[in-house]
Amino acid sequence: MSAQFVALEYFVYYLIAINLCAFLAFAVDKAMAESGGWRVPETSLLGWAMIGGTPGAYAARAAFHHKERKQPFSNQLHGLACVHVILLAGTLLYLSFA
Repeated sequence: MSAQFVALEYFVYYLIAINLCAFLAFAVDKAMAESGGWRVPETSLLGWAMIGGTPGAYAARAAFHHKERKQPFSNQLHGLACVHVILLAGTLLYLSFA
């Protein structure tokens, strides 16, 4: 197995773990919002998204209808998603010429 393949495999595991954590953080925040308990700070939710958990954050928002209309939170999450798409496109473009 090449070193590049192993690195890619670990990166995929990282993304799975981060997106699961982001999804669960949104789920916990929704449950706490409904029960009136301690909430997960928005900075933490956005932090999970920023380090790669944007798909998990969007999946949780859709599954739990949580923080869908909250501004500026939604704009910040959309901004992070745009940055991730640009980084992914740049990486794929770079790899296509390498």
